[in-house]
Amino acid sequence: MLTDSLVLKEVELQDIEQYNELLKYVFQVTKHVLQQVGWEDREILRAKLPTFKKASVWGWFDNNNLVSQCVVYPMKVRIFSQIYDMGGLTGVGTYPEYANQGLMHKLLEKALYNMRDAGQYISYLYPYSIPFYRRKGWEIISDKITYEIQDYQLPKNKKVSGRVKRVAVDGEEIKKTYTAFSDCTHGALIRDSLAWNEYSLWDNDDMNAAVYYSKNDIPEGYVIYWIADEVFHIKDMIFLNEEARIGLWNFVSAHFSMISKVVGNTFTDESLTFLLEDAKIQETISPYYMARIVDFQKFIEKYPFKPDNRKRVWAFTLEDPILPWNQGGFVLTIDRQGHGHVEPSAKRHKSYIDIQTMTTMLLGYKRPDYLNKIGRLRCSEAVVDMLEDSIEQQTPYFSDYF
Repeated sequence: MLTDSLVLKEVELQDIEQYNELLKYVFQVTKHVLQQVGWEDREILRAKLPTFKKASVWGWFDNNNLVSQCVVYPMKVRIFSQIYDMGGLTGVGTYPEYANQGLMHKLLEKALYNMRDAGQYISYLYPYSIPFYRRKGWEIISDKITYEIQDYQLPKNKKVSGRVKRVAVDGEEIKKTYTAFSDCTHGALIRDSLAWNEYSLWDNDDMNAAVYYSKNDIPEGYVIYWIADEVFHIKDMIFLNEEARIGLWNFVSAHFSMISKVVGNTFTDESLTFLLEDAKIQETISPYYMARIVDFQKFIEKYPFKPDNRKRVWAFTLEDPILPWNQGGFVLTIDRQGHGHVEPSAKRHKSYIDIQTMTTMLLGYKRPDYLNKIGRLRCSEAVVDMLEDSIEQQTPYFSDYF
């Protein structure tokens, strides 16, 4: 039960020391952790300051002491062909002595209302607890594949027309390459200075980068990596075409005499095993980011359904655990050009879906047919077929962390 001494209000610049202390406590950022990535205690505060100034930060105060908080970064993501303003939820934490008082529920509610006011009709987060965020309306929308390749399993060198050049990790070549990649990649974050700061915040001093240039000297891919104890660690590898992929793996394989294995991450739904001659490598797939639609009607206004020669209509009941405007009956109409329009309906329809399922379905992480089979989408076979024909078949790519 909330006590009279607790007040919910915006966390301001004067509170940044308390903000930082709460982050470090909740996420166990010890001095040892900071030293491992070359940080001093005050440096992390300075690094976070520009991001803090751009973010929406709200918290509970007990007699002017910050005891619970959440942060929303103003970000943008590409969903199929459309760019959406996105509320990046992070920094969610409460001191343990204030737990189980409903503070976090109220904070998340406030954050979501603020997102709607800011035109952020979708929200992403990295979950510390998937069940907790599912109960609040978020759902899994992307995976992270961690792989381990022994030195003798590395791909053999193949001829390409371009070249690979090592560059500065924070150089313009890296940013230019990623921008070209995100311009054509579903689910990807559109990185501004805030996003780039978060992307590299915890990188150690040994991080390296290499860019693949086409024969016309256009950057078409990069790998960000470090080498330690004879292990080639890949933080991230992106490429715009198959030749860039081959060229980057040529570069990795060129380290054969220096390393015993390669350990890395990829964030697509494409397994490396099929692309390697020796496919018996170790891969681990785990859920990565979650998302939730903040305002369903507004989200649909920009959402690009697949064109069709027929007009499509779906009447259904939508459930949302927090937001009243996403609750009740709705009628979705999709015209022949793929433009959707949603109207509220006074009737509660037999066809049923919750906001979590709606999010993962519209973002392409899980298909309507599968969601119907497991009972997350309750509708007729005709509706399933219509949704299958209307939603693009791409799973989101998301390699960022905030």
